[in-house]
Amino acid sequence: MVISSLADSLVRGVETVGDRVSETLFEPVIRLGVTGLARSGKTVFITSLVANLLDRGRMTGLVAQQEGRINAAYLQPQPDDTVPRFDFESHLSDLTGPEPHWPDSTRAVSELRLSFKARPAGLLSGLQGPRKIHLDIVDYPGEWLLDLALLEKSYEEWSHETLARIEKRPQAAEFLAQAKAVDLAAPHEEPAAQALAGLFTTYLNAAREAGFYDCTPGRFILPGDLAGSPVLTFAPLPVSGPSRRRTLQREMERRYEAYKSQVVKPFFRDHFARIDRQVVLVDALGAIHKGPQAVEDMRRAMADILSAFRPGRNAWLSQMLLGKRVERILFAATKADHLHHLQHPRLTAIMEALTREARDRAKFAGAETAALSLAALRATTEEMRSHDGVELPCVRGTLLESGKKAAFYPGDLPEDPAHLLTPARNGAEGWLGEDYGFMAFAPAKLTLRPGDGPPHIRLDRATQFLIGDRL
Repeated sequence: MVISSLADSLVRGVETVGDRVSETLFEPVIRLGVTGLARSGKTVFITSLVANLLDRGRMTGLVAQQEGRINAAYLQPQPDDTVPRFDFESHLSDLTGPEPHWPDSTRAVSELRLSFKARPAGLLSGLQGPRKIHLDIVDYPGEWLLDLALLEKSYEEWSHETLARIEKRPQAAEFLAQAKAVDLAAPHEEPAAQALAGLFTTYLNAAREAGFYDCTPGRFILPGDLAGSPVLTFAPLPVSGPSRRRTLQREMERRYEAYKSQVVKPFFRDHFARIDRQVVLVDALGAIHKGPQAVEDMRRAMADILSAFRPGRNAWLSQMLLGKRVERILFAATKADHLHHLQHPRLTAIMEALTREARDRAKFAGAETAALSLAALRATTEEMRSHDGVELPCVRGTLLESGKKAAFYPGDLPEDPAHLLTPARNGAEGWLGEDYGFMAFAPAKLTLRPGDGPPHIRLDRATQFLIGDRL
């Protein structure tokens, strides 16, 4: 078995090097990972990105488009036959049809390949004709990314950290009561394990609804075809010291290790480790609306997410021989269209402050990072409204719940992000003297001109940062 395993690893290594030589010397491939936590808008981002790269009339911030070097862009079959295709056509129809609505959220890994024919820039432009460049977009849930941190923790370490973190959360009360009452040395019985795992899963879903972002293991929330399997039937328990055979504690430990080896490691090997550009989408406005605790939890999640990356520069030789490293990471605050453009610089500053620790780590490792605010699909229009003699910058759109048109003023975001981050770090229960509103808007009905993709805010700038240097 050892020889077979070594041979399999050697064959994989040879195939991988061959693929990288082909990609590097002939048809470059950019693998762009798109992730984010709940309700950050990953599906809408990818759909609008692809639509605007196919019809580039609104992509004025993309330098290759400005210079007229992109001859064509077209969809091709993806290279990974075992990964579901991102359903671009259905999602675009959801957003741009006669009755537009938001598409379903990301629940598993999916992929899409967009290929360009583009002329090189600079001195090479006169010596070479158009070349083919492939953009492989990989969509995956952010909750799965947070699971990578489990690889370095034992069951006992994970249990202690999780129980301490959720101790004061009301959503965890029922699970904690059951976990503290369980006899860890009792013989393993499947109904008891299922009951504990069920209560823990209920807590994770309730915590995510309440605005918490540290909801791992991620497959408990998005199980896919693993629903009901033993690999998802464990929970953190107040363990101390080694376990005895055939006890509940030993079985929980075994299943936790199985989750790491059979679920987390394959995801890292097959998908995540091959990414060389990454965008992390963040619903910062939603967290601000939910309060200081949600903002602090988001900041920690951003730091944890970056710890999963292997940032650095992709020199062509090291890329072929040592594997890819994420060389550009963009942290993007989504739903910027929920604010008047006068407040966009403040939202960007808050995003930069939230991700400061994460971005500093990436820069130290040699990766380029950026933070900005964007709206992949603009759902509102802007207007100024007079109230008590003061002109307020508002946005107008169709409310998601009622379908009625409404103008909305969410409140002024602070100029100094510390006014949000300091109370969040200090554990404040609410914002002192401030109330930041948040309204959910439905997508607007669109009439697109030939050659134009869906309307957006700064999607072209995000694209330029992520892949502009390769076009």
